[in-house]
Amino acid sequence: MSTQEVANRLVELCRQGDYATCYKELYAEDAWSIEPEHAPTPPVQGMAAFAEKGKKWNEMMEEFHGSSIGDPIVGDNHFSVTMMMDATFKERGREKMNEICVYEVKDGKIVKEQFFY
Repeated sequence: MSTQEVANRLVELCRQGDYATCYKELYAEDAWSIEPEHAPTPPVQGMAAFAEKGKKWNEMMEEFHGSSIGDPIVGDNHFSVTMMMDATFKERGREKMNEICVYEVKDGKIVKEQFFY
């Protein structure tokens, strides 16, 4: 898959809420995920670590109210999308998070995701 095809597929699956397929279909087994320094989750590498990170994220959430994802912007082997999420967290209350997500693609797979919010 080209970077554009990976980007389009990621956006399609995220808009459907099908994150499990995103990781299974689009990510390299040893991909990195990097959150901002102030985030509760340190950088992780590999699908097992991604699964654990997702589990912790779900445990922090009390109620999910909705989300949206913008169209991808592609440049060579990177792409970015904007995401908005409206959720109530157990310890922080309700928040609307706006972020820019940047992805690196190599050999048709996402090898790194980094979030800015």
